[in-house]
Amino acid sequence: MNAVTSPILSVITFLPLVGVLFILSLPRSEGGDRNAKHAALYTTLFTFGVSLLLWINFDATTADFQFVEDFAWFGAADDASSIRYRMGVDGISMLFVILTTFLMPLCILASWESIKHRVKEYMIAFLLLETMMIGVFCALDLMLFYIFFEAGLIPMYLIIGVWGGKRRVYASYKFFLYTLLGSVLMLLAMLAMYDFANSTDIRVLLKTDFPADMQWWLWLAFFASFAVKLPMWPVHTWLPDAHVEAPTAGSVILAGILLKMGGYGFLRFSLPMFPLASHDFAMFVFALSVAAIIITSLVALAQEDIKKLIAYSSVAHMGFVTLGIFTFTRQGIDGAIFQMLSHGLVSAALFLCVGVIYDRMHTREIKAFGGLVERMPIFAFCFMVFTMANVGLPGTSGFVGEFLTLLGAFKVNTTVAALATLGVILSAAYALYLYRRVVFGELEKQSLKNILDMNPREIAILAPLVILTILFGVYPAPLLDVMAVSVQNLVANYHLAISQSAAALAVSP
Repeated sequence: MNAVTSPILSVITFLPLVGVLFILSLPRSEGGDRNAKHAALYTTLFTFGVSLLLWINFDATTADFQFVEDFAWFGAADDASSIRYRMGVDGISMLFVILTTFLMPLCILASWESIKHRVKEYMIAFLLLETMMIGVFCALDLMLFYIFFEAGLIPMYLIIGVWGGKRRVYASYKFFLYTLLGSVLMLLAMLAMYDFANSTDIRVLLKTDFPADMQWWLWLAFFASFAVKLPMWPVHTWLPDAHVEAPTAGSVILAGILLKMGGYGFLRFSLPMFPLASHDFAMFVFALSVAAIIITSLVALAQEDIKKLIAYSSVAHMGFVTLGIFTFTRQGIDGAIFQMLSHGLVSAALFLCVGVIYDRMHTREIKAFGGLVERMPIFAFCFMVFTMANVGLPGTSGFVGEFLTLLGAFKVNTTVAALATLGVILSAAYALYLYRRVVFGELEKQSLKNILDMNPREIAILAPLVILTILFGVYPAPLLDVMAVSVQNLVANYHLAISQSAAALAVSP
């Protein structure tokens, strides 16, 4: 039993809305904008503090969902087939809740000086987005999951479209349409699942044995949504545009959390609910994953915009995630989850680093920089840590995820593992190339002569990310221990389903 008996997941999920209500009551003035920033910061910090109670009270010895809430919502309270408000977390989803609440205060601080207009609306959009993202990871009902999954599009669409760069309208429309199209197919699949199982309870559906031919279509429908969200190659083209045009904090959340919803969806729905289809489509996913790792790494090498380069590297790193998940091995899935968590820290930090120099120079062109180590040694150190983590250097969190993923892939298909390893080499090429051009060399450009190093606010934002990147690289056990039993249960159930299917085929006439 968990020591926390209150509806803690609902508290964490909807606490940001309290901040929204307070900000709405503030006057539209300079003082109101300042108070809106403080309200958003304190709300996100308090939400993070409360979310830590999940980790403190989490029982890592069971694969069952914990902190479960189950209330009547749509339909009769005593009707088992009714849509209910169901919340709960296991060893996989709990970590993503913590990651979300951890990154949000950093986003608010990162926007402290750069956002000058419509400050109240900006803070409200981020708080609404936090509620939707946490809800996705906590939902235990299909319809509740879908509502949170889709509703998160709206604040992100506004963040890019209102506070983004010159091509923000184009980027926001592209982001919205790509993700919405795939999600419509997922909704149809959810309706088919409800019709078959007469329940929207994810716990019930995890134990439902869907027919093999039905699993194919359901898997493809969910894949259409999660592949775009992740994003997988070749439906990744919305991501670079969205990153380039989004404000710094928008890029942090986009890379840090929103991309992870696709990987989480594969782990929560595709593998456990459609194991036969997942087995059949594994080589298809391997092909797309290897293509993502190699092709987008090569494209990253050709980029002249720092943000676009990091965006393409995100697609490549998500290729490792899908590769690890569909190895159906404990090492591969452990590596995929760890890679998502590590990428959530490292990519968020890289975009924050870009924000630091963009706020000073108002350009993201690589050729505009050079020799920054002479004027910005603290920035150079932080940027170096995250660059090394992005490459997968041992001693950083990036290494653990990639190593486990490749280990799982090697056990299943050595050719796929060898091709994926090319991505590690290419990531070193584009990441070190970027670092050398921006940080090293002679400080020749006149515009950089008086550039200032990071201020205390910027150091406060990046310091915890530096610490966690190194800590989880040296000592990954706190994360691996939490997810261990849930991953073991997921892998065991998958192999049981495959063996039962093989046995049924063997005895059939």
